[in-house]
Parts: sequence; C-alpha cells; structure tokens
Amino acid sequence: MAFPKIGNLAPVFTLPNQAGANVSLKDYRNKSNVVVYFYPKASTPGCTTQACGIRDIASELKKFDTVVLGISPDPVARLQRFIDKQELNFDLLSDEDHAVAEKYGVWGLKKFMGREFMGILRTTFIIGKDGRLKQVMDRFKTKSHHDDLLAELAQLEL
Repeated sequence: MAFPKIGNLAPVFTLPNQAGANVSLKDYRNKSNVVVYFYPKASTPGCTTQACGIRDIASELKKFDTVVLGISPDPVARLQRFIDKQELNFDLLSDEDHAVAEKYGVWGLKKFMGREFMGILRTTFIIGKDGRLKQVMDRFKTKSHHDDLLAELAQLEL
C-alpha cells in the first residue's frame, strides 16, 4: 500500500475522538494546517514518548497555525485514559477498523520479536490549510519526532 501523493488532497475522514465526538479533517480546511500522525497503541513506551514530545511543543505548533490529530486503532475509552494520564493537549482519534489507516497507506505488515502481524506503520502527515498533503514523515525516532516535525514545518513555510 502506498502513501497518498504529496500535492494531492489528503484523504478525508471522520473519526470519534477521546470523548466520542466526531472529528473531521474537513473541519480544518481553510482554518489550520493539520498534522495527522498514526501510532500503534496508546500508553505503550514509544507512543507515550512520541505523544509527550508533541504535547510539549504546543506553543511552537500554534505559531505554525497547526493542530495535531493522533490516530490509532485503540477504542475511545483507552484514548481518554491516555490523554488523562499524559496530560495531552490534542485530540486522539479512534480508527478501530483501521479504514483510515488503510486510506493513508499505514496499515501493513510489521515484524516484532520474530513474529509478523498487521498493524499501524508509525507515520506522520502534514496537511496544509488547503487540504493538500505537504509532507510525509515515515523515518524518525519517537524521542526526536517532535523536533523533526518542527523542522519540517519550518522548511515548508506554511
């Protein structure tokens, strides 16, 4: 499965957030840039590191007029616990049937401890106010993801 093409409109979606309210990508069109990041599972070490890094750069993201949406196959209740425990300041969306992950080309074969399974391939998409995909980040470390993200936003001059 391939990622959406940079320059094309990002695949639209509507998913429930941690509170069960529907959030749509189109709600941000002509209002904000959007960072959509896919992560495997709430409250796991790597995902917690990545989410807390994003939490801690909220003021810098605001300067870029950018909102963040984290997407995982976790159920809504698990997302709320993750937000509460880590004091996250952005929406997490539940994609339990991984339909949105498939649209974005991030549902694929993973290998871990000698076994293979289908799951989320950790990937971040930067979407402009015009709804077009500006950048795909699929090679980064969870510890420095937030710094890499800010560098990409600065380079894109959104």
